[in-house]
Amino acid sequence: NPHISYYDSSNGDLKYTRWTGASWQTEIVDSDGDVGGYTSLALDGADRAHISYRDWTNGDLKYARRAGSTWARQTVDSPDDVGAYTAIALDSSGRPHISYYDATNNRLKYSAWTGAAWSITAVDTAGNVGEAASLALDPSGRPHVSYYDSYQAALKYARWGGSGWFTEIVDGMHGADVGSQTAIAVDANSRPLIAYLDDTNGSLKLAQWTGSAWQIQTVDSSGSIGGAISLALDAADRPHIAYVDTGSEVLKYVR
Repeated sequence: NPHISYYDSSNGDLKYTRWTGASWQTEIVDSDGDVGGYTSLALDGADRAHISYRDWTNGDLKYARRAGSTWARQTVDSPDDVGAYTAIALDSSGRPHISYYDATNNRLKYSAWTGAAWSITAVDTAGNVGEAASLALDPSGRPHVSYYDSYQAALKYARWGGSGWFTEIVDGMHGADVGSQTAIAVDANSRPLIAYLDDTNGSLKLAQWTGSAWQIQTVDSSGSIGGAISLALDAADRPHIAYVDTGSEVLKYVR
């Protein structure tokens, strides 16, 4: 059954709906100010919703989780202008991990719940980085993040190595503007796959880590590919991608 978190721009609320099997059950998660932008949703082992989102009023990163019949909400990061491009994932213990953009300092940040507090780190501070962030955890629970470097117009990737963050440029060093939209997934061997937008050529691309190098291919160049890229892997680790063709104004799917 599907669960969806979304932003109600008319009322400035974060909303959530789920299909019960017979109807949609919809509720307001947070209405304290203008909240709910850049929402991201993950379900734990009991199908309880965990949501990361932006508080537009205060410029904060917020988090909400389903706690019985109510919602438990908290501010994760403040007071800088943070919380854009949030992406949430849960580890095997059901603890949330969130990647997001710090607009005040133009950097990519990451927060993880330790069980007692939020551990917050700056992932990448080189230039203006962190927009279009997407997060996935590998089977060991380590985070992998794809994101946009707007200064270099490049797709970047970061992973936690156990004692620090490793970052690199995946694509974009040959004059093309790539990575303004990204989506990441990690296979059973902890190897990342990143679907992303090539703005210069209006095409959809996919980068796969082979274990020694990035293998990059153009997936779709028949039109003018836009945003809203979403990536998932099936049980055999084959990629499935949904995206928008802005030229034809259609929703497309490729596998």
